[in-house]
Amino acid sequence: MTSPSTTLSLVDTDPAELTVDAIVIGVHSQTGDQAATSGFAGSLLLASGAESIAAAFDGKLTETLALLGATGGPGEVIKLATLGTIAAPIVAAVGLGPEPTGAAPAPETLRRAAGAAVRALAGAPRVALTLPLPDDADAPAALRAVAEGALLGGYRFAGYKTKPQPTRREPVAEVLVAVPDAADQTAGAEITRAQAVAGAVRLCRDWVNTAPNELRPPSFADAVAAAAREAGLGVEVLDEEALRAGGYGGIIAVGQGSEAPPRLVKLTYTPEAGGNGKRVALVGKGITFDTGGVSIKPAQGMWEMKSDMGGAAAVGAAMLAVAALKPSVAVTGYLPMAENMPSGTAYRPGDVITMYSGKKVEVLNTDAEGRMVLADGIARACEDGTDYLFETSTLTGGQVIALGKRIAGVMGTPELCERVKVVGESVGEPAWPMPLPDDVRKGMDSDVADISQVNAVMDRAGHMLQGGVFLREFVAEGVDWAHIDIAGPSYHSGEATGYWTKGGTGVPVRTLVQLVEDVAANG
Repeated sequence: MTSPSTTLSLVDTDPAELTVDAIVIGVHSQTGDQAATSGFAGSLLLASGAESIAAAFDGKLTETLALLGATGGPGEVIKLATLGTIAAPIVAAVGLGPEPTGAAPAPETLRRAAGAAVRALAGAPRVALTLPLPDDADAPAALRAVAEGALLGGYRFAGYKTKPQPTRREPVAEVLVAVPDAADQTAGAEITRAQAVAGAVRLCRDWVNTAPNELRPPSFADAVAAAAREAGLGVEVLDEEALRAGGYGGIIAVGQGSEAPPRLVKLTYTPEAGGNGKRVALVGKGITFDTGGVSIKPAQGMWEMKSDMGGAAAVGAAMLAVAALKPSVAVTGYLPMAENMPSGTAYRPGDVITMYSGKKVEVLNTDAEGRMVLADGIARACEDGTDYLFETSTLTGGQVIALGKRIAGVMGTPELCERVKVVGESVGEPAWPMPLPDDVRKGMDSDVADISQVNAVMDRAGHMLQGGVFLREFVAEGVDWAHIDIAGPSYHSGEATGYWTKGGTGVPVRTLVQLVEDVAANG
């Protein structure tokens, strides 16, 4: 099921003369002495880009917006009928917060503002954004942020309703971004990149939002494989027979409780002329539904476990963006997929599983299934050969407890974890490095196998770290790796905010793509 698409283009026409259904401007909030000395509308300051529109309103635009309740707070959207003052019938003022001193708004501020504005203007087919863009070296990053925010804020999952919804307005179909020169090649390249990356994020969201009865491992594998082949990627799909014959004990164990058998999808991107010689592996957890298995979860909130394949969805979508952007580095994606169900054939606490790497794992909690499938995916990636391995998964509730629902936890090689942190911050998908303490590993010693799947006495202290410690056992020596736990950021159950809509967020597609480009540029 595919969400409605949004097109994006550049324009350098005077914003006041644009024949669109709505035009978006930015407004800053002012506080304290600034507001006190500025009269009635002193709480507002128009952002750059809105000059010609302000002139058309004879300097009364901020006063009118203030009368309508505008404060300039981040993400606030206030609509104003123009009554013929400018060509567009509606002006939408989006809050950018306080004006930065001597700088343009941060890219993430612009990204969230663009997303909030485009979402608020659903029902308007054609919208123009005239938000503040710097004229220096920061211009490409700002334009990229505005473009991404617009495309992601306008996302809406197609859904399953069978009756027309009279109050449901269609997402914005076309977005124009106002720039000084629409023919500028650098600006055009940013729009092209934003369309490729945001398109991948939207597809990731679609996969995560799809009902779990419609996206079980075989159908998920088929969907990813079809999209990858169309994009020109190499595709290999291992079915349950191939997985069993190949010794993928972790994937088989988790998937054996379901009538929908497991899969492992491998996607390969080969750069022209071999690229820069470096190799990147991306591994993503693809549990299409997680009941917890025999160690069954509570009923409350279990329906959100359709999102437990968010890591695999992100890796598959990121690979599609890589295929479009063509970086000069080899990239391979591994998507282990299974459905974790309780049944007479399900794996049990107490089982000892022989993993793809040959290590023996004692199972203590069948709800710690993600690390089982990931361990096999990681071992296969290392066997195939890679210099950098980035793995992402909705792995632990401990991530949400420790870092909340917006910040991912990252564990692994310290230098690579720091690289993930820097890149994540730059794209608006923050991640925070976490340790892998020796005492956590000691707590996972098993009396009968090489390692327990969780703490041997079921102590949940450092639960997020236990996942990272376990996965480290399957990373080959000499491979730099990072485990990105997105249990919180992958799925947004609250109301829409910024460019996040309800449901799948697409985190960390943009981080993975940027990491690949970073390796391509810097090794």
